[in-house]
Amino acid sequence: MSKHGRILVAMSGGVDSSVAAVMLHEQGYEVIGLTMKTWDYASSGGSSKETGCCSLDSINDARALAVGYGFPHYILDIRNEFGDFVIDNFVDEYLAGRTPNPCVLCNTHIKWEALLKRADKLDCEFIATGHYANIRLQDNGRYVISKGKDENKDQSYVLWGVSQKNLARTKFPLGSFSKPEIRQMALDMGQIELAGKSESYEICFVPDNDYRAFLRHKVEDLDERVGPGNFVLTDGRVVGKHQGYPFYTIGQRKGLGVALGHPMFVTRIDPHTNTVVLGTAEELERKQAWVKNLNLIKYETITEPLEAITKIRYKDAGAQSTILQMGEHMKVDFHHNVSGIAPGQSAVFYEGNDLLGGGFLM
Repeated sequence: MSKHGRILVAMSGGVDSSVAAVMLHEQGYEVIGLTMKTWDYASSGGSSKETGCCSLDSINDARALAVGYGFPHYILDIRNEFGDFVIDNFVDEYLAGRTPNPCVLCNTHIKWEALLKRADKLDCEFIATGHYANIRLQDNGRYVISKGKDENKDQSYVLWGVSQKNLARTKFPLGSFSKPEIRQMALDMGQIELAGKSESYEICFVPDNDYRAFLRHKVEDLDERVGPGNFVLTDGRVVGKHQGYPFYTIGQRKGLGVALGHPMFVTRIDPHTNTVVLGTAEELERKQAWVKNLNLIKYETITEPLEAITKIRYKDAGAQSTILQMGEHMKVDFHHNVSGIAPGQSAVFYEGNDLLGGGFLM
């Protein structure tokens, strides 16, 4: 019997999850590696060359590492669940004029549930991932996620949706390390190729990073259904034609094909009229936001005004704000104007380094 019990580790084949698995193995856990096949390249409309976490190479890399260290490795095919939920939502959100957040949905509804379901079958008490974040149990009995040590790699933003029940069985071995430290660990393990693997910032099922081509692939008659529409200014004046509202996002500046003598941004999208509203940088700014589908982490409720840092996108530095829970929604009053609030994206609230919770921008 191992010193710490049995743990199921999500292994993508990348350096982070690989080092996490070896770290736990060396700490005395009985590690079982699991690679999840979440999507199928052929059905994504991507290039013919498979890359990323679901490629055959990545699966083989994860398995080879597990074999090398003497612990079991399994492959779990969750393409149906992933496609039905994450990809369908991705398409539906763009067709509704919003900007989806697929990584959050995948973590919340697919990966954690799939991991824990398999963990139960394999008698694993815990699961672990290679996310750069920390987790602790606090005095009020709630599990709290906090930022990882490496500010440049912190991934707490995409974890706001994970439930308390699931956090209770989760470990993040990399939370107190920086990315360079993890790469060095891989080198120290003799895993030179692994240590040099490049980062992937693409959505896993849009490997060419061309979501417009992906939408056209998934919705065959999309151009006929939507068609060209008008670019208008905030006063309603038509200033040009666009290719169809699903192909634009709030805050977009490049690729508009409209020259007005000064920078213009997408400030609003109206799917009912197929209209894309353009405005100046100032017109893109807001001082208030409303957030739905809340999942609170540090506290059970936030029914009194609370000072927080609110991030409205993954690479956002965050803005000082006052948040207040109002029924099923959170009202966010920013202390200064923020730019590019995009419905469908995540708003995530922090108290210091602690994750208060999050939801989707309305």
